[in-house]
Amino acid sequence: MDGHDSEDPKQSTADMTAFVQNLLQQMQTRFQTMSDNIVTKIDDMGERITELEQSINDLKAEMGVESSPSPVAPSKAKQDESNKEEGSS
Repeated sequence: MDGHDSEDPKQSTADMTAFVQNLLQQMQTRFQTMSDNIVTKIDDMGERITELEQSINDLKAEMGVESSPSPVAPSKAKQDESNKEEGSS
């Protein structure tokens, strides 16, 4: 009976190790799947934003407003320039 008891903890440890490794592998697989889904959705959103910007520009061109800047553009341009100046210092 003692021989069986001494074998049991080793088997239990091996079983626990296998269980934990399997669990970690499942978690890694799920994390990778979720990460891939997030990246795909971000890419899709980027494409949609680009299409939306193009549609807005097309509408502006049809209306003949392309020469006048949008109210948001100047402040953003100034902000971008100030960011570039700060980055080059």
